[in-house]
Amino acid sequence: MIKDLGRSEKERFYHYLIGFISENKIDRFNRTIEGRTRYLTIVMEDIFQPHNTSAVLRSCDCFGIQDVHIIENLHKYEVNPDVALGSSKWIDIYKYNKLENNSGDCFEKLKDRGYSIIAATPHKDGFTPESLPLENKIALIFGTELEGLSKTAINMADGFVSIPMYGFTESFNISVSAALLLRALIERLHHSTIQWQLPEEEKLDVQIQWAKNVIKRADLIEKDFLRKIKK
Repeated sequence: MIKDLGRSEKERFYHYLIGFISENKIDRFNRTIEGRTRYLTIVMEDIFQPHNTSAVLRSCDCFGIQDVHIIENLHKYEVNPDVALGSSKWIDIYKYNKLENNSGDCFEKLKDRGYSIIAATPHKDGFTPESLPLENKIALIFGTELEGLSKTAINMADGFVSIPMYGFTESFNISVSAALLLRALIERLHHSTIQWQLPEEEKLDVQIQWAKNVIKRADLIEKDFLRKIKK
């Protein structure tokens, strides 16, 4: 499999793939990959309105977020193509739905990867988008509009963030909240000295996946390449 190849062979495979892609698309890949990050990631916990989740995916792609984590305790999620507008093929989506406590499983895995779990909620004293520390990688967690975040999410959170509001309504819609927070945090990262961009090896892996996503029968092309290098 391609993921088991060394860097030089992956580079050869990517150059092989882009022979099937237009120059405009290749240029778009090269520009977009420079804005991609895993320093900041998004977690959605049991969102029961799929159009909201799909809208968040669209915002994640627009702001350069490569990874999105979806916890499915009670509600399964399927992409709404009319809302996501193809964004799901440019980002990596991880689902957690195999355990009784999928929330805890997700948060533990993210903590093991060095992320601080930051719960987005208007009901806890915490940081604003401008004051949230960025020294560590951040996983922003969003819950449902109806019930908010679970007790597991609140208890396992390393901190809380809320968006200042000046009206009567208690909170923003989840997709609006995600977009506002991402806009503020991405701008801060881009103007910082933090190494937020993807490492070169990860850039290559992402570009390979993007290329495979836009080529018809990319699976056959991959098999043909692997067959050739094994000769």
